[in-house]
Amino acid sequence: MQVSERHVSELGDLVDPSAPVYLEPCSLTGYSDEELNGFLRTMLLIRAAEEQIAVWVEQGQVHCPCHLSIGQEAVATGVAAALRSSDRLFGNHRSHAHYLAARGELYGLLAEVLGRADGCSHGMGGSMHLQSRQHGFFGSVPIVAGTIPIAVGAALAAKMDGGTDIAVAFFGDGACEEGVLHESLNLAAIYSLPVMFVCENNQYSSHLDIALRQPSDRLTRYAEAHRVRAQTVDGNDVTAVARATADLVDAARRNSMPVFLEAITYRWRGHVGPKEDLDVGVRRSMTHLAAWKHRDPVRRLEEALSLAGRADAAELAALHEEVRARVTEVAASALKAPWPEASTLLDFVYAR
Repeated sequence: MQVSERHVSELGDLVDPSAPVYLEPCSLTGYSDEELNGFLRTMLLIRAAEEQIAVWVEQGQVHCPCHLSIGQEAVATGVAAALRSSDRLFGNHRSHAHYLAARGELYGLLAEVLGRADGCSHGMGGSMHLQSRQHGFFGSVPIVAGTIPIAVGAALAAKMDGGTDIAVAFFGDGACEEGVLHESLNLAAIYSLPVMFVCENNQYSSHLDIALRQPSDRLTRYAEAHRVRAQTVDGNDVTAVARATADLVDAARRNSMPVFLEAITYRWRGHVGPKEDLDVGVRRSMTHLAAWKHRDPVRRLEEALSLAGRADAAELAALHEEVRARVTEVAASALKAPWPEASTLLDFVYAR
């Protein structure tokens, strides 16, 4: 790959899957067995659900574009652990994980992807238009950076409500090239709004490596330019993400201030669809992908649990089987769900 001469990597080991940081197990200090089991269960659920969606896409059961976050499960899981249902979360085009980590219903997701009336958006939204208001997930949209200013508006509303709720915007590294992110950071800083900007830096925007698009791969520099408190974290370490998020969320709640989390991660599938192909940039090779797979966030937590004697192989296998069985059962139900009635076609287009 011809890397721009203006590009400098400031992330070092965090973007090198063979680096020592990825040889270390997750630190379990400060987390109970129940919390760690919850982290693992959520990541397994996200992966199993997306693997089911991938199968449906290949079978032709799903007709909407599906952007999968397999390999990135630790980010959504770790962030959601510090949030509450009264917070206001907003996703992007790749938000199955955000929705599920926020405790959105699995059946609602699978039925929605299938376009069925029982879906979380009544079968009208598909993979990229998800919502679960009762769990604080206000919605996702396919417009790159589209929900960032909406989250800032939700943070303003939360501040005016007088409580300690916050808003959260999930977005990728490509969204950092949209002007609205910078406008949103500026406004949030000026008005001291309780909003958390979560950048899942998986080093690709659609088909382009970050080295072809930006002069640096460290995206917290944008937050720093607006004097927004920021942290960069290993996004394949769920406990590291959870710790960083807890620290930032506490600051946002107590001080009514914007914060920024950059989580370094890597998606295993292509930009859109189920294939592990090379459609995401010329630096990505199957060797590179294999190296990142070896740093699987699910495996890293399981290895840490095993090393600490907090779970054995039989317990982990049983949890895998339990989650897979649940997804299989719910998927079968979603396939039987009714299609939306033709008479409802415009119900969510025009106000009644």
